[in-house]
Amino acid sequence: MKTTAATLFMLMSLVGSAAAHIAMLYPVPRGGYGTKEYNARGDTPIGYKDGVWKTRFPCGGFAPGPVTELKAGQVIPVRFLASSMSKKDIKTQPKPTNSKRGFKQARHGGGTCEFSLSYDNGKTFHLIGRYTKSCPDAYYEWPVKIPNNVPSCNKKGQCLFVWSWISSSIPQYYQNCVDVSITGVANGKLPSKGLELVNIPGHKQGVRAPGDGAGRNMGKGPNKDEVKANLNGLWK
Repeated sequence: MKTTAATLFMLMSLVGSAAAHIAMLYPVPRGGYGTKEYNARGDTPIGYKDGVWKTRFPCGGFAPGPVTELKAGQVIPVRFLASSMSKKDIKTQPKPTNSKRGFKQARHGGGTCEFSLSYDNGKTFHLIGRYTKSCPDAYYEWPVKIPNNVPSCNKKGQCLFVWSWISSSIPQYYQNCVDVSITGVANGKLPSKGLELVNIPGHKQGVRAPGDGAGRNMGKGPNKDEVKANLNGLWK
């Protein structure tokens, strides 16, 4: 089924108690708002644990969620959830957020966001977009393009659109996965470049990405050159 703004509004009454950090809001990821498995922990870094939950790699350990239909060549207007966003701001996703709202967000000074596709439920990842320094930031839309030449992917529970984040001020790694079906091209090819995996078991620890110094406030948003690179298929 297709995800909609109405789906995102299903659990807005929980806004005040959730989102200690930041998470992908649109498209709807596993464990995110609008899913049956939502438990206010979809915005926690890989390795986080409390008395009942541990955030695991890949995809936070959440079960498959709603399916978003995508096509080769489609541009995805990725949006993020901040802890103090109003219900109105969340309900209108993926439309841009009014810069006058004045909400705070635990974005740890920004960092590096990578976007990828996985056709095997997170065993391998194929990089399709990257934003540095100011990402993530819930005030902005972060366009990511599905490459024109990717193959179709329709196997239930295997096809993913993935956001991964290396934060700036704290050496942590975040990841949200969206279940998707992709209408691709015959004899399509996935990008060969993978993700930068750090701060998770089995990989380099203590890594922090360069940030923008904006702390919890509104940052500078997507770099124009990076937008252009992402929309022109830089990652092959």
